[in-house]
Amino acid sequence: MTAPVTMRPKPLDPAKFRDPVVTAKGDARATVALSGLRTLWVNTGTLCNITCRNCYIDSSPTNDALAYFSLPDLVAYLDEAAALGAPLTEVGFTGGEPFLNRDLPAMLREVLRRGLSALVLTNAMKPMMNHGPALDALRAEFGGALTMRVSLDHFEPAMHDLERGEGAFGKTMEGLAWLARRGFTLHVAGRLGFGDGAEAAMRDGYAALFATAGIPVDAGDPVALMLFPEMDAGADVPEITTACWGILQKSPDSLMCASARMVVKRRGAARPAVLACTLLPYDSQFEMGATLAEASRPLALNHPHCATFCVLGGAACSR
Repeated sequence: MTAPVTMRPKPLDPAKFRDPVVTAKGDARATVALSGLRTLWVNTGTLCNITCRNCYIDSSPTNDALAYFSLPDLVAYLDEAAALGAPLTEVGFTGGEPFLNRDLPAMLREVLRRGLSALVLTNAMKPMMNHGPALDALRAEFGGALTMRVSLDHFEPAMHDLERGEGAFGKTMEGLAWLARRGFTLHVAGRLGFGDGAEAAMRDGYAALFATAGIPVDAGDPVALMLFPEMDAGADVPEITTACWGILQKSPDSLMCASARMVVKRRGAARPAVLACTLLPYDSQFEMGATLAEASRPLALNHPHCATFCVLGGAACSR
């Protein structure tokens, strides 16, 4: 099967997303205040065991632009969150492929022993299974507080492999089955725009796959199966103004930047940094400082992803 034929999107108007204060039309740009840090994302590093065709963070076996995050790095931020009185409940780990980072099991234990929930975004391939004994121990001790969210772009092998490489679907399904046999809490992340765009049909397809493979994921649950909108920073999208909240009947508190931040360690940097968003790891305007306190200021929605993924797409990386 080949990808569905779609019309080439209109290119982004170069006058848009230039000024963090006003839009190209001169309207006040929307901002989002941090209502409370409930989710802390950790980018474990951009290295990955595979190279995807459209990876938003350009992860690959050779891209180490974001270096491996370490246990001491994480402890410092968890301690700061506690000192600030942040309402932190969840720590999410993303990459790259998080299981390439040898500190991941120790970081998971640190999060879980503090009574927080942990979420790992993984392709569920060999790097994950290499940590089998450590993962089994964490599941036995902390149970459902640890969730594995497995990236499965489509329920049809050819569509998934079109993005992630020949044979990737089979390897990920093997990993899903491996996790299911061990009793892990499982979620799956797919791509809504990667199929025909009809969410009900996509969920039906995943449901059939999960039933056949014995994967205990409810495809009708929008958290257990997250279907993310496509992101194309070069396609034209509306800029979000302060008036949009009322027009769209949407609260800024519903966006993930109202309750989440991501920490990264840039290759060669003296110390880690705090970013506003998991989706924008390289845009300097979304780097908010070295501490969680510095990163607590409001954020201007000055990027196409803010519109496509979050405001208009209604998506969020957190549960």
